[in-house]
Parts: sequence; structure tokens; C-alpha cells
Amino acid sequence: MSDAAPHPVLEPLPERVAVSYVMPVLNEAGHLARAVEAILSQEYEGDSELVLALGASTDATDAIAAELAAADPRIRLVPNPLNDIPKGLNAAIRASRHPVVIRVDAHAELPPGYTATAVEILRRTGCGNLGGVMVAKGEGPVQQAIARAYNSPFGLGGGVYHHGEDEAPADSAYLGVFRREVLFAVGLFDDGLRRAEDWELNSRIRAAGYQVLFTPKLKVTYWPRASLDALRRQMYATGVWRGHLVRRQKGTPWRYLPPPAVALIVGISLTCLLLQAIGVLRGPADKLAGLAHLAAAGYLIGASAVGITRLGGDGVAARLLNAAVLVTMHLSWGTGFLRGVLFGAERTVDRSRVV
Repeated sequence: MSDAAPHPVLEPLPERVAVSYVMPVLNEAGHLARAVEAILSQEYEGDSELVLALGASTDATDAIAAELAAADPRIRLVPNPLNDIPKGLNAAIRASRHPVVIRVDAHAELPPGYTATAVEILRRTGCGNLGGVMVAKGEGPVQQAIARAYNSPFGLGGGVYHHGEDEAPADSAYLGVFRREVLFAVGLFDDGLRRAEDWELNSRIRAAGYQVLFTPKLKVTYWPRASLDALRRQMYATGVWRGHLVRRQKGTPWRYLPPPAVALIVGISLTCLLLQAIGVLRGPADKLAGLAHLAAAGYLIGASAVGITRLGGDGVAARLLNAAVLVTMHLSWGTGFLRGVLFGAERTVDRSRVV
């Protein structure tokens, strides 16, 4: 989608404008209380509310949410029984009441001053949505390695919200601080999606002529998945839905293409290896297979070298974990992307938080 539409003029925000935080929640017993406390402790002079969209959790999440709501009248609960993030966000947005809508993730923690800074930038710039920097952190060696990859351009690519330093227009935003009228003008999140909903929504916001802005003044702590298997499942589902959007929108920025390219190379190499083992590839075809093996080996060596030398970490084990995380991210996301482009997303679900 293009940004060619005329820029709509939004009414100035009043002083101390009220804000609504919206958060989809599923199996977050270990994080929810901390995430909610970071919201409720924001030193913001305007009125605020927090709407939690509760999925069908199988841990103690619902009980914790009920206790939090009973203790603070600013918290309200709405059901999200199908667990889909866009459906939960839309339910929370529709249940909310205030002119500024702030998306929050249960795995994220807003720093002090986040709300006041975000509202000031909305007021100053007249943008329709803005977001800041995702600062990933981890507890334990695997989650710490995953966090290091999140914070590096070698992990999830060149998205500005991972390491941007200058305030500038962007194609998407991490979490999002929205003008309510903009959300309803473009039709809220696409609840037919199960991943990539933020990128798709922001593409419609930009197509409608509103600005999506990145600012380094907003930094949010994010706690990523804590195991390689959970990371694999998350990245695969995210890749599938990103590929699904490419299939639907008939285009993509080039920076999304390296992971599917390396996934294809590794896949060809493994297929050739199997065919060689059973004697199907011989002669010239066998030599061509060698080129595929060389390309795949080059990627694996390069990714390992980056993980060991560029991502940091204390000790050899931590740096080897970096390499394992990078390869897991790239191949899972890339394989999912190819599947989404070729066949669509169907009913692919991110099960990385299902316990």
C-alpha cells in the first residue's frame, strides 16, 4: 500500500487527555502482575483505564487478572475466548473509552514517563500512531541469548524499533500509541489475522494518510520466549502470517527476504543430501548439489560467526547459544514466510505460549 493519500488533520489533543491501555493476555501468570504494575504506576496527570482481553489461559492468569481488577477500579476485563490477538485487541479497544489508546503487551513493561512522553509527541506531531524501541531482556542463559538477538539487526532484521536512534516516519510501530479516531477510521485490527496484525494495521493507517512515527524517546522492556522450541514456534507462525500478507498485498520491503532465501538454500541442500544418499543425484546433478551444500554451509558458518563475535555474552556457552538462536530465528521465520507466500496462512496459530 502507498502513502499517497492526503494527510488528514487531527484535532489538537486537550491537556491531560485521558488514555486507555489495552492488553491481550494468554498464559501470562509469570508476567501479568509486573506488566500491570508498570502501567498503573505511570505518573500521568490525565485519567486512565486498563482493559485486559483474557484468552483461554490454562495457568493462573485469569485468577491473577481478577485479583488485579478487584484491587483497582481502573482495570476492566473482557473475554477473548478464541485467543486471537487482533480479536482481543479489538474487543479491548471497543470496550475502552478514552481518546488515546495505548497498546501494551503482557511480556512488556512500560518505563516511568512512557505515557506522558507519548502523549506529548502525539500532540506535537499530529501523527496517528507512534512507537518506540523494544529493549529485550532475559532471565537465564537461553532467554538472555534470545534477547541479545532481538536487540541486534542480525536477529530480526533492520526494523527501526529494534535499534533506531532518530525520530522519523516508519512503516510500523512497536506496540503503538494511537489516536482513537484513527483506529476507528481505518477499521481497527484485521481480526482475520493471527500474526502480523500490527504491520497490516499500520499499512492501512499510512494508506489513509495518517503518519506512523518512530521515536527513540520511548523504550519498552520486552521479555521474549525463554526456550529455543518456543522461539521456533513463534518465529514460524510470525513468518507464515507475514508471508500471507505478502501474498495478499502483492509486495514486500526487501528486508524481509533474506530469511526465506536462506531457508530455501538450506532446504535445497538438505533435499539434495537425501537424494545423494539414496543414489538419485549423479553426474552433473551431483556437482550442482555441491553448490547448494556450499551455500548452506556458508550461511551456517556466517550466522555462527556473527552469533559468537557480534552479539556479546559471557563465556563460550553464551556465545554458542547466540549462534543457535540466530539460526533458529532465521530458518523458522524464513520457512514460515515461504509457506505463507505459497499457500496462505490457513489456520496457523502461534502456540509458543500454550502450556
